[in-house]
Amino acid sequence: MDWQVETPFSGPVHKAIVEPMKFETPLTPGRLLRRYKRFLADIRLDTGEEITAHCANPGAMLGLLAQNGRVWLSRSDKPGRKLPWSWEIVEADFGRGPEHVGINTAHPNAIVAEAIRAGFFEQFRGYGSLRREVKYGQNSRVDILLEGDGLPPLYVEVKNVHMMRRPGIAEFPDSVTVRGAKHLRELADMVGQGHRAIMVYLIQMSADAFTLAGDIDPAYAAAFRDAQARGVEALAVSCNVTPEGIVVAGNVPISI
Repeated sequence: MDWQVETPFSGPVHKAIVEPMKFETPLTPGRLLRRYKRFLADIRLDTGEEITAHCANPGAMLGLLAQNGRVWLSRSDKPGRKLPWSWEIVEADFGRGPEHVGINTAHPNAIVAEAIRAGFFEQFRGYGSLRREVKYGQNSRVDILLEGDGLPPLYVEVKNVHMMRRPGIAEFPDSVTVRGAKHLRELADMVGQGHRAIMVYLIQMSADAFTLAGDIDPAYAAAFRDAQARGVEALAVSCNVTPEGIVVAGNVPISI
C-alpha cells in the first residue's frame, strides 16, 4: 500500500508545556498470565502473588497479549470497587525494540482535555469553555465540547489507539466498532448544523503515522471517509508513556 498523507486531517504541533497525566500511586510491575472476558486479566506480580485485574479496554488488543509479557498495574482501595487492581501499561515490541503502551481507555479523554487547556493544539485556539460528556446526537455524549465567543461550538470525540502491526504505523480500530462509526456520523451531523467537529485519535505509544485498519472494520473506514467528506476534521496524537505518567508528544500524519 502507498501511504498518502491526508493533509486536511493533520495539523501543526503547537509547542506548549503539557503536564503529564500522573498515576496517583506508583505502578506495580508484573507478568501477564491471560486476559479473558474482555475486562479481566490474571497477572503474576513481581512479588510472586497472582491477582485478577480490571482491563479497561474493550478491544481485541492485538499484539499486546503475549503470555508472560511485562505489565504495570495501578491499585485503588476505594469503596465499592470489585477489583482493586487496574491494568495500565504493557511492554510490546513492534519491530523497533520494547516500548510502553497504555491500554487503559479511561485515560484518553482527560489527557486530551489537559492538552487542550495547555494550548497544545493549534486547532482548538480561541475556545474558552471546555465541558466533558455533553449530551448530543442520538442518545450519545460527546467526549469534549468547546465553546468560545464568536466561534462555532466544537465537538470533539477521542479514541484510544494501541495497535501497531507495522513498525511506526499506529492503527484503529483493532476490532469492529459499530459505536465508533455511529460517533463519526453524529459528528458529521453537527457539522451539517453549522458547528465544528474533530475526531482525535490518541495513540498511547510512540508512532510515526496513523491509519485506519480497514481490513478489520471496513464499515468504520467507510464512515470515516464519509465524515471527512462532510467536513469532520481529525487529529492523531502520539504519547510518551512511562510507569510514572502519560503525556502527549506530538501530532502525527494520518495516512489513508
